[in-house]
Amino acid sequence: MTTNLKESMNTAMGIDGAMAVALVDYRSGMCLAQAGSGMNLDLAAAGNTQVVQAKLKTMESLGLRKGIEDILITLADQYHLIRLVPHIPGLFLYLVLDKNKGNLALARYKLTDIERTLKV
Repeated sequence: MTTNLKESMNTAMGIDGAMAVALVDYRSGMCLAQAGSGMNLDLAAAGNTQVVQAKLKTMESLGLRKGIEDILITLADQYHLIRLVPHIPGLFLYLVLDKNKGNLALARYKLTDIERTLKV
């Protein structure tokens, strides 16, 4: 993992309520970097790759031309945030946030800052 990716993962884990984070290549479903615990991030990366690919296919079918910023999945006690990296096509950041400890708006803001500084 490059220094920039390691710093990005550490910064994401510093977000209040962060439980796990990964940088994922949605063309292959593979994690390029990850941090945190409590779940199998390789399995989560593969599953969320299917979510991103399905949404992109649906948008194409509908003729929607603007890109996805993020996708939010809300569970009973967690937020799962998928943030596409527009300046590096094919990648997304995946953040798992404890719903009781995190602030979704602030997490989205901080994840956007991390996404803008990513270098692979």
